[in-house]
Amino acid sequence: MMAQTRRDFIKKTAALSAASLVGMQLPVDVNTMARAAEDEAWHRGTCRLCGVGCRVELGVKNGVPFALRGVADARTNYGYLCMKGMHFWKCMGHKDRLTKPLYRERKADPFKEISWDKALDIAAERFSSAVKAHGGNAVAYYGSGQCLTEETYLFQKIMRGGLKTNNVEGNPRLCMASAVGGYMTSFGADEPIGGYADLEKAHCFFIIGSNTAEAHPVLFRRIMRRKLDNPEVKVINADPRVSQTSRIADKHLQFKPGTDLSLLNAMAKVIIDEKLHDQQFLGNYAVFKQGKEAKAASFDEFAQFVAPYTPEAAAKTCGGTITADDIRQVARWFATSKGTVSLWCMGINQRKQGVWANNLIHNLHILTGQLMKEGADSLSLTGQPNACGGVREAGGLCHILPGHRPVEKEKMRNQVEEAWGIPLGRIPAEPGLHTMDLFTAVNKGTVKAVWINCTSPAQSLPNCDLYNKGLASDDCFIVCTDIFKTRTTEYANLILPTAFHFEKTGVYGCTERRSQLTRKAIKAPGEAKPEVWIAREWAKRLATKLNDPVIAQCVKPFDGLEEDFALPQAIWDEYTQKLTKGRDNDLRGASYAVLGRMADGVQWPAPTEEFALKGGTVKKFVKGLDPMADSESKNDLPYQFYGPAHEDRKLWIWLRPQAEPSEVPDADYPFYLSTGRIIDHWHTMSMTGRIPELLRANPYAYVEINPKDAAKLGIKPGDMVEVRSRRGVNLLPAKVYEGPIEGMVFVYWHDQEQTRMINKVTKDDYDPASKEPEFKICAVQIQRVSGPRPLTPFLV
Repeated sequence: MMAQTRRDFIKKTAALSAASLVGMQLPVDVNTMARAAEDEAWHRGTCRLCGVGCRVELGVKNGVPFALRGVADARTNYGYLCMKGMHFWKCMGHKDRLTKPLYRERKADPFKEISWDKALDIAAERFSSAVKAHGGNAVAYYGSGQCLTEETYLFQKIMRGGLKTNNVEGNPRLCMASAVGGYMTSFGADEPIGGYADLEKAHCFFIIGSNTAEAHPVLFRRIMRRKLDNPEVKVINADPRVSQTSRIADKHLQFKPGTDLSLLNAMAKVIIDEKLHDQQFLGNYAVFKQGKEAKAASFDEFAQFVAPYTPEAAAKTCGGTITADDIRQVARWFATSKGTVSLWCMGINQRKQGVWANNLIHNLHILTGQLMKEGADSLSLTGQPNACGGVREAGGLCHILPGHRPVEKEKMRNQVEEAWGIPLGRIPAEPGLHTMDLFTAVNKGTVKAVWINCTSPAQSLPNCDLYNKGLASDDCFIVCTDIFKTRTTEYANLILPTAFHFEKTGVYGCTERRSQLTRKAIKAPGEAKPEVWIAREWAKRLATKLNDPVIAQCVKPFDGLEEDFALPQAIWDEYTQKLTKGRDNDLRGASYAVLGRMADGVQWPAPTEEFALKGGTVKKFVKGLDPMADSESKNDLPYQFYGPAHEDRKLWIWLRPQAEPSEVPDADYPFYLSTGRIIDHWHTMSMTGRIPELLRANPYAYVEINPKDAAKLGIKPGDMVEVRSRRGVNLLPAKVYEGPIEGMVFVYWHDQEQTRMINKVTKDDYDPASKEPEFKICAVQIQRVSGPRPLTPFLV
C-alpha cells in the first residue's frame, strides 16, 4: 500500500468534511466489502430523484431489495450518491404502497377495492363519455418528469392520435418550461450544448438562482472538488439567499428578488465597455434580436440598450450587499476565464420573466465566446429525472410533439401522424391547455376528465387552494396513477397502483442529454402494474367504447407484448427509430441493447449504434464531435448551429430589460417570499417522507427569517410564525438565520401538512412566453403567534 502524504491526508479530510456538509455518500471500495452471498445480485439503473442522472445499482437478495450503491465508472456521478439517492430504495416495500385499484363514484364516498378489469372499464367509460358529449378537449393527461420516457410517449400518443386532443401536460411546466424557452430563443434548440464533463475543466462557475449544494448535491461535489484541487478557479454565487452553495463562493451576490435582470445586463455592459467580448465569435455565429417579433438589432444598438445598466445603477436596483465593484469583478472573471460554466435552476425559471432571465445568461456566454470550448457551457439544471427525456423530448407538453416538434407546424404534425400510421389531420392544429389553463378549466368545469400520472398538483400548483376547488368537484372525473396516496389522490375517483423504479423497465433522460436504461429487478407489490401496461389496456377499451379503430391503431404495435421488457422496448424503438430520425435529439443508435451495455448511458444526438457505443455527443454543434454538425455543415466554420428554431443558423443575443415581478412587497404585505428544496426531501416528500433517516433529519418545513427582521418583529428561533399572502396562510416554526436577504423570508415546499403547505401562499401568475408560474416571488406579511411547535410530520 502506498504511503499517504500529509497533503493527500489534508485534501481527503477536506473532501470528506465537505461531502458531509452536502449529505454525500462516498463510493464504497469493493475490495473492502465482504464477499456477497451467492443469492445476492446487483442491478444497474438510474437514480429516481433529481435530474443529474446518477447511476446506481440496486442490491437484491431473495427477491427483496436491501441497498443502493453508486456506479463508480459512471461519468455522471463516479459512484457518489446523495442521501436521498442512497435511501430511496426503502420506498419499494413500504407498508403504505398502493397495491389494488381503488374507486368511488362521488368524491364524498369512501374508496372501495375493485379489479383491474373493472377499473380500466370505468376509466375508459368516463373518458369516452366526456369525448362523446363535449369533444376531445374535454379530457386531459397531466404527467410528470418522473415518468419513464416510454410512459409519457404512450400516453401522449393515445391522447393526441387517439382522443384527438393536445391537452397533454406535465409538471415540468412548473419547473423547466422557461429553460426550454430560453434555449430555443437563444440557441435555436432545446437543452444544453455541453454537459457535466465541462465541470472538471471550468475555470469559473457562475451559479445563479440555484442552491446546487442541496438540490443537486452530486454535481455540487464535482464543482467543490474542482475548486479544492484548483484554488485559482473562481466561484460566483448570485442569489437573494445565502445557502450551503455560498460556502465555496469567492463572491456571493445577494440581491432583492426579481432584480437579477439588471445584474445580468450590467455584467454585459462591463464586458462591452472593457472590450472583453469575443468579436470574432460574434461575427461568425451571433446576431442581435429585440421584441416579440424578434426584430434584427446591431451590436451598437445592444451596447446602447445596456448603457443605462451601469454597475452603479444595477447595484442600486439590486440592493442587498452588491456593490458596483462586485459587478465589475464578476463580469471580468466570467469573460476572461479559460472556461466559464453557468448553472441555474428554479430561481431563474420560476419567474414572470423566466425566459428573459435565461436569455440574459445565454447572452453573456455568446458575447464572450464562453461556449463550445472545453470547460464552458450555459448549463440549465433539471429538477426531475426525466423532465428532459420524457417530457421535453418525447412530447409531454401541450405545445410539443415527440422529437422536439412544435404542434403548431403542420409538417411536424404530419410527420408524427405518418409515423403512427393514422390519418393526416388527426392531431389537432392548436396546442392544448398548458398547466395553469388546464386546472383553470377544471375549476370552470369545461374539462370533464383528467388522468394525473405520478405527480401531485394539489400540493405542487401555486395558489393551490384555488385549483383544489375544481379537483374536489364531481364535475371532473380524476384518475390518479401513483405508488402512494398523496394530497391529489384525496380528490381522485379512481386510484391505480403503479410499479415503482426497478419494478419496471424504461429510460430516463437526464440534464446533459443522456439517456439511461433501468431494467426491472424486483416484482411490484400486490397488483401494482407498470404504466405502459395500464395505458395500453385502457386504450383498447377506449377504442371499443368510441368505436374508433384509430385509437386501436395507436396501441396495435404493442398488443400482446409482455410488460416487463418487450412492451417498453417496443415503445422505445418506435419513438427513437421513427420520431427522432434526423431531429436534433436523434437517438436511433441508443437501442435497449446499446443502453444495456453503457455504464452511464448515451448522450444525443447518437444516430448510429457505432457512435452511441462511444457514448454519443459530448458537445453539440461542434464538427468532429457531433455527427449532425458534420452532416448539416453549411460552411467551413467549426461550429454548426443547426437548431430547428433558427433558420439563420445563428445564436441570438436578446435585448431584454429589467422588469418587475408580478407582485412586490407593499405596506400591507411588506416581505418577499421565496421557496425551494432542502437536501433531505424531494418535491412533495411522498417518497422521502417515508424514509426514516430523511424524515428524522427534517420532519417538517420552517420559515427562514433574517435576524434583523426577526429582531424587529420579536421573533425568536422556534417561535410559531404566520406567513400570510393575499391567497393563503401558513403556520410554521421560525429559523432565524442569515440566509435570506433582509426583507425576505424563505420556506421549503415539501411539507404536506395543510397548515405548512406553502403553495397555499404562492402566486399563480406566469411567464407569458413559457407559461411557467412565478413560484419564487410574492409578497407576504409575517407575525409571531402563540401555539405549540409541530414536532411531528404529516403524511397522507
